[in-house]
Amino acid sequence: MKIAVCIKRTPDSESRFKVASSATGIDETGLKFDVDDFAGYAVEAALQANEKGGGGETVVIALGPDNVQEVLRKAMSMGADRAIHLKADSLPSDGLAVAKALSAELKDQGFDLILFGKQAFDTSAGVVGTATAELLGLPCVTAVSKLDVSAGQGTARRDLEGAGEMVSFPLPAVVTIDEGVARPRYPSLKGIMAAKKKPLESKPAQLGDARVTVQKMELPPERAAGRIIGEGAAAVPELIRLLQTEAKVL
Repeated sequence: MKIAVCIKRTPDSESRFKVASSATGIDETGLKFDVDDFAGYAVEAALQANEKGGGGETVVIALGPDNVQEVLRKAMSMGADRAIHLKADSLPSDGLAVAKALSAELKDQGFDLILFGKQAFDTSAGVVGTATAELLGLPCVTAVSKLDVSAGQGTARRDLEGAGEMVSFPLPAVVTIDEGVARPRYPSLKGIMAAKKKPLESKPAQLGDARVTVQKMELPPERAAGRIIGEGAAAVPELIRLLQTEAKVL
């Protein structure tokens, strides 16, 4: 199969964040960046699908400035065959603008399957995959935790709150990947060396007009310090009073 995986470069989720002086983004000083967690699951799902099918091509695509090439190289060191860098000075906040650039690249390329992460760690919007599917006129299955593809058909499991849903769909299709499909493999030394020789094509991104912009970003206020009001059953009446009068949760 010919599979495309659209990935994103995001900060490590365990980083301590600061708002930049512009107040419209985060201060990237000292932050470690990597393939977004959900995008990593998508890369692994693509590699496993082609390994199970006996071969194929896995193409990774990322949009943004030159620094996204580092995550494209990492995906190729995991096993992807080639990479496409859609070059833009910055990544828009508007998911539809990003989807338009991706769909312009993906259309008419003969991909059997197009994978995305369920959502990106930095925005958690979950817009780009579904919008790209709509622009391409392809069926879309979201938040997939198990995926099987063969003979022009796909079967996916979606974990719902308290239940699971099995979905069948024809190919070509767009699928957004949730955790649970598989843990991303670690790049081997051989894979890292091979990635240096794999093709990475860079071209201008055909971005749509950005209609959503960030006006201001701020961190949530610090939580007030907790209080110990007593111990044992004797403290219960005072606890209930405070929950009613101060916290107002009862």
